[in-house]
Amino acid sequence: MSSSAPDAFDQSNTRWSALGDFKHLELAMLGIDRPNKIVDFLVKFQANGIVFKHRHLAETRILVIQGEHRIYELDGTLKEVRPTGSYTVSAPGGVHSEGAGEVDCIVAYNLRGNGSDEMFDVLDDTGAVVGKIGFEDFAALDELRQSAV
Repeated sequence: MSSSAPDAFDQSNTRWSALGDFKHLELAMLGIDRPNKIVDFLVKFQANGIVFKHRHLAETRILVIQGEHRIYELDGTLKEVRPTGSYTVSAPGGVHSEGAGEVDCIVAYNLRGNGSDEMFDVLDDTGAVVGKIGFEDFAALDELRQSAV
């Protein structure tokens, strides 16, 4: 993935990795707080890409670092566009898909599990749960990050 924005976020020290088989995004772990089930990471959404449908199961704090962060309804309708510099706090329960505008979008995520291991439900096109992403999934990615340093 590349970004053509002249004021693009400098990614030269960022270690991106895939999140399973999910398409149109890469993830860079920043750190975790195991006792409080808090996860900090960056997501890079591919330009004009839309990721899997999901439900947030933890409080989510988001800062858009580069590009436009686009939020879509389950039917694919564009719901919201968050420009660079936008900061949002969302309670658990939000159901949507998301992606980028014309250039890669980089977003900083802070998930606050409040003691729960569950972070996301992965949904199919009807909104039915087909998988889960939990705290331990992020912890495993963070361990890989730390072992590569």
